[in-house]
This record gives sequence, C-alpha cells and structure tokens, in this order.
Amino acid sequence: MSRIGKKPVPLAGTKVSVSGNQVTVEAGSNRLSMTHRPEVSVKVDGDQVVIERKGDSRAAKAMHGLTRSLISNMIQGVTKGYEKHLEINGVGWTAKLQGNKVNLKVGYADTRVVQVPAGITVDIQQNKLKISGADKQMVGQVAAEIRAHRKPEPYNGRGIKYADEHIIRKQGKAFASGG
Repeated sequence: MSRIGKKPVPLAGTKVSVSGNQVTVEAGSNRLSMTHRPEVSVKVDGDQVVIERKGDSRAAKAMHGLTRSLISNMIQGVTKGYEKHLEINGVGWTAKLQGNKVNLKVGYADTRVVQVPAGITVDIQQNKLKISGADKQMVGQVAAEIRAHRKPEPYNGRGIKYADEHIIRKQGKAFASGG
C-alpha cells in the first residue's frame, strides 16, 4: 500500500467537490480542477479527502500516491499559492513585463518573448523575477521556460538562474608560460 496515498488530505478551509473523475478545489476566487485516473477513487469524507485505489495493479499503485499529492498541491495552491524566484546575471541583461508577456534581453540580437498564461503573475524588480500562482505545475513551467532562454554557465556566471540555485564556477583555460 502506498504510504503517501493512504494518508487523507485535510481540506484546510477549501471546498472540494468530486463528480465522476473530476476533482475541483475552491477557496475564495481561486479554483483548480483535475481529472484523476480510473485506477483510483476520490471521495470527500467530512473534513478530509480520501483516495483509494481500485486494484493492486502496478498502474493503480503508481496513481494512488500521485493522485493524493496532486490533490494536496491543489489545496495548498488555492490557499497559499506557489512562488518561484529567478535572477538574471549579465551586464546589460534585463527583463520587462508588457501585458501578459515577459521580454528578455539576455545577450541575443533579438528580444526573447515568453507568454505568461492566465492565473500566473510575474513581478520584476531590477533583475529579479517572482513568478507566482495557484497551479504548482504551471508556475514551475513558466519559470523553466524563462530560464531555458539563457541557462547559467559556469565560466563567467552569466545566465538566468533560480534564486536558491548554486552555480559551481569553473576555472577558465590556463595558458602555459613559455620556457
């Protein structure tokens, strides 16, 4: 039995509704929904959500813990939300927000544009970006798309990196002294 899957998820002041394979979590104006796999069943029992698997197949065991984690992330997302912090390191490299697009000037001849989906907010202070939203997967995806335009490199330390990411610096090419 899945150790994670058999733990019930507390509602924590949210409204959870289940109809068929559709699970919807609401708190205030935030609303998230997902469709769970048929190998598991989800039900609301008092002030907690209980996930049970329908069989002992490998797929059912895998989906048991996954579904519990996804529902737990949805509940945390609509109550507290998720954040990712990015830093841009490089001379003259900037990011600007125009509507729902982030314009990146990171050493290329053109400006790189990243579309920000609905439900995600991007806040830019100098060369620090804060990406926040209720959907954990979408917040991580937007942060990864922005970082992918110029990953940090170990020689000069330039690039877009997560705020808590540590880049191990490498020594450049050493020139031999003549003799």
